[in-house]
Amino acid sequence: HVFSTWEDVEADSAGLNHDAIVVLSRDQIEWANVIFVMEQTHKNKLRKKHKEALNGKRVICLGIPDEYECMDPTLIRLLEAKAGPFLR
Repeated sequence: HVFSTWEDVEADSAGLNHDAIVVLSRDQIEWANVIFVMEQTHKNKLRKKHKEALNGKRVICLGIPDEYECMDPTLIRLLEAKAGPFLR
């Protein structure tokens, strides 16, 4: 939702855990030009679960602790500041 109003940006969101509202799929990985994760542990888990699908994909760790509620204003500011430059 954070980047849904940004011009020329198509974004999707998914989780890596089996109990996520939307669990990351191979189709999402193939669709993406760039994949953002919040923490290094997420990047490691992503690579472990989807190694083959990530071949040639750019994965960027934003260094944001995964301790915020969805759409928390502080989280939104951090996401825009850290991911935004890659999307412009």
